[in-house]
Amino acid sequence: MISINNLSYLIGGRALFENASLHIKPKDKIGLIGLNGRGKSTLLRLIDGEYQPTVGDISKSKDCSIGFLNQDLLSYQSDDSILTVAMQAFGRAVQLQQNIDKILKQMEVDYEDSLVEKLTKAQEEFEALGGYSMQSEAEAILEGIGFKTSDLTRPLREFSGGWRMRVMLAKLLLEKPALLMLDEPTNHLDLPSIQWIENYLRTYEGAIIVVSHDRKFLDNVVTSIVEVSQLKLNQYSGNYSFYVDEKQLREEIQKNAFINQQQQIKQTERFIERFRSKATKARQVQSRVKSLDRMDMIEDVVDDSVVMNFKFGFKQKSGRFIMELNNVSKAYGDLEIIKNSTTQIERGDKIALIGANGKGKSTLLRIIAGTEPIKGERKEGFNVLTGFYAQHQLEALNVENEILQELQQAGSAKTETELRSVLGCFLFSNDDVFKKIKVLSGGEKSRVALAKTLLAESNFLMMDEPTNHLDFLSVNILIQALQQFEGTFVVVSHDRHFVSQIANKIWYIEDYEIKEYPGTYEEFVDWQENRKIPAAPKATKAVNTEKKPKEGKKKTPDQAAVNELKKLEKELATIESKIENLEVEKPKLEAEMADPAIFADFNKLQEKQTTYEALEKELEAAQEAWESLAERIDTLND
Repeated sequence: MISINNLSYLIGGRALFENASLHIKPKDKIGLIGLNGRGKSTLLRLIDGEYQPTVGDISKSKDCSIGFLNQDLLSYQSDDSILTVAMQAFGRAVQLQQNIDKILKQMEVDYEDSLVEKLTKAQEEFEALGGYSMQSEAEAILEGIGFKTSDLTRPLREFSGGWRMRVMLAKLLLEKPALLMLDEPTNHLDLPSIQWIENYLRTYEGAIIVVSHDRKFLDNVVTSIVEVSQLKLNQYSGNYSFYVDEKQLREEIQKNAFINQQQQIKQTERFIERFRSKATKARQVQSRVKSLDRMDMIEDVVDDSVVMNFKFGFKQKSGRFIMELNNVSKAYGDLEIIKNSTTQIERGDKIALIGANGKGKSTLLRIIAGTEPIKGERKEGFNVLTGFYAQHQLEALNVENEILQELQQAGSAKTETELRSVLGCFLFSNDDVFKKIKVLSGGEKSRVALAKTLLAESNFLMMDEPTNHLDFLSVNILIQALQQFEGTFVVVSHDRHFVSQIANKIWYIEDYEIKEYPGTYEEFVDWQENRKIPAAPKATKAVNTEKKPKEGKKKTPDQAAVNELKKLEKELATIESKIENLEVEKPKLEAEMADPAIFADFNKLQEKQTTYEALEKELEAAQEAWESLAERIDTLND
């Protein structure tokens, strides 16, 4: 469908790509990853035709339509309703609908045969294009990504940039292009909307390229990863988790090959140096020189991982209680956010505040910070020093300052050496610290603002969507910083991997109340899933009474429960058979992988390993399903 061949692209003399190649087939679902500034968004613009390659070419099939969601769409404005904007995706059908309405109006006063013929043709084409279902389809997608039914008739202009981006995403999904390119779509979505989009994209009929730093999103949507690294496009078959394991394996192989080649080069150079002046060895020396010239050099592995080696402390320890909210209520006019809610934050709490947009998460952060007027009592604890990070902190940076200057003005008493150490943790090294804020990318500004927040030596942190605009490496740095932070924090985030790594309590707003789950995100998800599952019907037990029932009137089990039991037992037998087959297949694959002929062939070994990992996952899922069914059967038999 799309073929990228020997692509090179330079910006101001700096190469982003050099002899890079990639082939995109119909129905491919590709996750495009890499550090900020490596050229991910640039590659999408090259594919879209907005930029032209410096060298090489990008060829597309004639029927390859492209839909591109990018940050430029944030500025799009319109007085039309969001439903009307989304339905622009059905360009021809919308035009036909307008024509049909016009003809019907004419026919009210002039019922001519020619008008009837026009109407019939227009209606036939309208129906063929799915015109009668286009409005309901648009409504379903808009509501799926978070809009209320009452929002659909509101003008686009009334919504913030993030919500406008959702409308443009809905329009693209309705267009159903052959290739859908999404640049950081989850930045503007809440958790329910992210999960809805995941389900939609999994069954999307066209090809997808998505730039995202949300690991769970990539795991749930893509079937291959393309990493932009060292000016190349390196492809891995599998989702993000597979990529992590596979990259480690490839790097081990590459590292060993590099070491072996370097040893070979040194041995060859020693031979040349030793026998260069001996006429009897001239031919052999010349042969070795030529072999070095012809050698395809193997590059050493570049380690992009960063380990946090700086501890973020605070000036003084807080009291046991950080914050108490008693019978707090907050409303904007008729819109209630929180009603008579009571909660508290204790020292050492690592709280993730999650949920859908519009539920009041950011409002609750401001209430805790004391910047939002409320009804009820807000009681701050003893010795609480608060630090607040939100997206507006990026706008508060002095754009004329150098990065180092900005941190020096943050109020900490750290020396330049200590500040450089902190900046090194946040991927600013050497002369990078002298870059002016105004030349930094969004992700780089986020890292500076995060460093300032952590340097403030607060013992209580509040952070609103801190992972937005951060790449995987930067998110990992923030995770490490928060894991070793000994104070207390409340973080609003929709990044499930991030939340799972840093939180020991989950907060959410339900029925206008602040509710708490005292555990990790994984435990919270399991708990939520169990809440959704209705209790299995139980068979009616015989009741012991003094009076024996009459003959022919024996108490019988509930028929629905009996039917349910038979169905579950049948499913259990099917899964048992599947487990037996998989357990037979597993040792066969292990034997094949141990075969020297296959082990020596990297491609064959990779293919076998992929099959083996898929089998293990399938076996694990089958065993979990068996356990679940067995528990339900036991319950019914009680």
